[in-house]
Amino acid sequence: MPAECLRELEQADLILHAGDFVEASVLQELRSFAPVEAVYGNMDEPELARLLSERRVVEVGGARIGMVHVPGPSEGRAERLAEQFPGCDAIVYGHTHAPEATRYGSTWILNPGSPTERRRAPGHSMLVLEVEEGRVEPKLVDLP
Repeated sequence: MPAECLRELEQADLILHAGDFVEASVLQELRSFAPVEAVYGNMDEPELARLLSERRVVEVGGARIGMVHVPGPSEGRAERLAEQFPGCDAIVYGHTHAPEATRYGSTWILNPGSPTERRRAPGHSMLVLEVEEGRVEPKLVDLP
């Protein structure tokens, strides 16, 4: 992982991971920084699929955050995610490796990108969320 990513993880109170750890050892490594809430991804080894859910909602700082790896087709994605996770202040998804921090009504639709595997994204990235009294403020962190 890039040094800037590790610095952010060292400051984290909680890590949200939207899948594609690939190996269970990565989950264990992240847990050495902070508690981890996660869903499994399509590239994860079977052990992770047994340990983690496909979808989940976590509550942190008075906010509800939905999590899923595969968000489905890009057309209608925000609306579909908001319907799948009613009452959530933010929804974090993975799979595309393309960073996103947009609003759909009052809900944040978030994809951190990836610190290690950019695929078609313009670069490596992660998101840092400030959550307080039910308010979610995302900050996209571009990584070298």
